[in-house]
Parts: sequence; structure tokens; C-alpha cells
Amino acid sequence: MRVKAIIVTVLAVSAFSAPPAYAVGCLSGALAGGVAGHYAGHHAILGAIGGCIAGHHLRKQEELRKQEQAVKPAPPPAPSPAPIQ
Repeated sequence: MRVKAIIVTVLAVSAFSAPPAYAVGCLSGALAGGVAGHYAGHHAILGAIGGCIAGHHLRKQEELRKQEQAVKPAPPPAPSPAPIQ
């Protein structure tokens, strides 16, 4: 019983002292990869690992694309046609 209390205490302290993880793409990719791996021959763990890697990469690309769009100035508006007289 004492060992369990020590383990729980160590886990609680480490959970509150750990820096935040930015794993949005990894979590969603791992979920999708785990489900796909499960149905593709009971390889859920391998699917989750691959999904995490792919999801993290895709999320990173998406964030870079958003940053590039925010930096680019908007194109000038098209000139309006001259009124017909």
C-alpha cells in the first residue's frame, strides 16, 4: 500500500511540474491512426505512433501556412470600371 502511495505522489508532482505539451496534431493523429491500425490487422499501437507523427507534421505545416498568410499584405483592390456616359 505504501508503494502505491509513493507512486501516486510522484506522478502527481511530475504532472503538475511538467511543461505544457503542444500535441494537438499528435493526439488527433494518434486516435485516427490507432483506429485505422486496429482494423488493419490489430496493429493499433503502430497505427497510433504513425498517426501521431503524421498529425504533428500536418499541424505544423498548417500553422506555418497560417503565419505566412498573416504576414503577406492583402492584394490591392481591383479598379472599378469607368461609368458609361
